[in-house]
Amino acid sequence: MALRRHRNDSTETPARDDVVTPGADDELEGPFDIEDFDDPSVAELARLDLGSVLIPIPEAGQVQVEINETGAPSAIWVVTQNGRFTIAAYAAPKSAGLWREVASELADSLRKDVPKVGIEDGPWGREVVGSAGEGSTGVRFIGVDGYRWMIRCVVNGPFERIGELAHEARNALADTVVRRGDTPLPVRTPLPVALPEEMAAQLRATTEQAVAAQQADAEQALAAQQPPPQEQQPPATPAARQGTMGSAMQQLRTITGG
Repeated sequence: MALRRHRNDSTETPARDDVVTPGADDELEGPFDIEDFDDPSVAELARLDLGSVLIPIPEAGQVQVEINETGAPSAIWVVTQNGRFTIAAYAAPKSAGLWREVASELADSLRKDVPKVGIEDGPWGREVVGSAGEGSTGVRFIGVDGYRWMIRCVVNGPFERIGELAHEARNALADTVVRRGDTPLPVRTPLPVALPEEMAAQLRATTEQAVAAQQADAEQALAAQQPPPQEQQPPATPAARQGTMGSAMQQLRTITGG
């Protein structure tokens, strides 16, 4: 497998030469662009293909899908024993610098809700960290500027395990591949996410089961609100007619001589 380096500046046409092979001194460090691969199909090996991003899943990791009101996936989380993280890509200019702006905005926004917010240096630059201390949930934002894309990784887990979780997220991020596409998009537009067909089918089945269960619960609740049906009383036994000669029994006794 050979990888091709992108020159990431705004004044020159990005070059895709300087072919290198893994193990060389100038080996590329991810995240990668799909066009860094001579054979794009190689990028799909051992990675979860989500359309705009291809993500490696840690050992024993699981995938958690969040859906929006329309039923489409809004976030795909990788869940480990230490917490969870999500990796998403956004449209960006050819020149770097978008993540620095976004990181500052995230820090300002986070300060409104989280007591402790800081900015730390990571492998790709700034990382925004927020927490309320021990016993709370911590969050870390990791960003990377790429070729016409920017990646944002959100790390979310218990304060005591956020360090191990961030290590897992960085390892996944370093081996992530971005499939930007050629469609012009406004800066900061989220690149579309698509689930593999097998996962999409499972999600549809789960959603249908959830909808059916909700309908059944609603029907049961409606039935519980209805007043119980009134018991029908048996028709009353008609009273014997009284005539001039007395009751029917009396008449019968009279006729038979009883």
